[in-house]
Amino acid sequence: MDEIVFIIVVVIVSIYGVFRMRLGRPKWKTPKSSFPSEWRIILTKEVPFYNSLSNEEKKKFEFKIQEFLLNTRITGVDTNVDTIDKVLVAASAIIPIFSFDLWKYTNLKEVLIYPSSFNMKFASSGDTSRPILGMVGTGYMDGKMILSKQALRQGFKNETDKKNTAIHEFVHLIDKADGAIDGVPALLLERQYAIPWIDLINKKIDEIYNQKSDINPYGGTNRAEFFSVVSEYFFERPSLLKKKHPELYKAMEYIFKSEMSLRKVKMKKLSFSRNSPCPCGSGKKFKTCCGKAHYA
Repeated sequence: MDEIVFIIVVVIVSIYGVFRMRLGRPKWKTPKSSFPSEWRIILTKEVPFYNSLSNEEKKKFEFKIQEFLLNTRITGVDTNVDTIDKVLVAASAIIPIFSFDLWKYTNLKEVLIYPSSFNMKFASSGDTSRPILGMVGTGYMDGKMILSKQALRQGFKNETDKKNTAIHEFVHLIDKADGAIDGVPALLLERQYAIPWIDLINKKIDEIYNQKSDINPYGGTNRAEFFSVVSEYFFERPSLLKKKHPELYKAMEYIFKSEMSLRKVKMKKLSFSRNSPCPCGSGKKFKTCCGKAHYA
């Protein structure tokens, strides 16, 4: 009898725990309004990946941008955060998971934007012996990410350096979704491919240590950093990665379900004048469509 009572109590406590968890979890918001034309202009001017998409894919990307910003706070720390910063943060989040329709960053509540680098105590002044440009929070900072505004902008400004700090940190967050930041994203990588992936990482880290690699040396720190560093390379310079490291490129292509080397042909920033075709694909001139407010 006592065992039956115990089982009943355990079941009730479990149900109550789940119920409380659901009550405490904020409701996921989905976009209800149309995509702001100002944001589309920013994407066109600043995000080459966006320009490589078809019109239908652009709508999907825009929806994900809106969804991310509806569910994630972007907060400036000792700096102002403008629309460009918010759109670039969102773009950094969406690029790695663009091929995963159901992916949601449920493990992220807020992105803190610092003016430049910061230290391990999250201070932008004082001891700067170990300057940090991006970090995924743990412990009491769990659910938060910290990014340098300077590094965020630079990541999209320079298209040839194989670096993008914000994408780097979002890949860490993707890696963390299975409970551990270890360079093996279990939610994206089927179990049977995990060991070959680890073997490939170890091989490439050895090449870094032996100075026989063009991969950022920081990738040699550990498997987690290698995964994020190579992800930057994959999304920034896919054709070069494919040429220099074909086996690694193939693995990254499999993990992210994205043929980035094919997109590279169309990956470029676009500038347009008032008489240019509007980037929204309406067929109208920019001045009479999304740019109407600029030329009113």
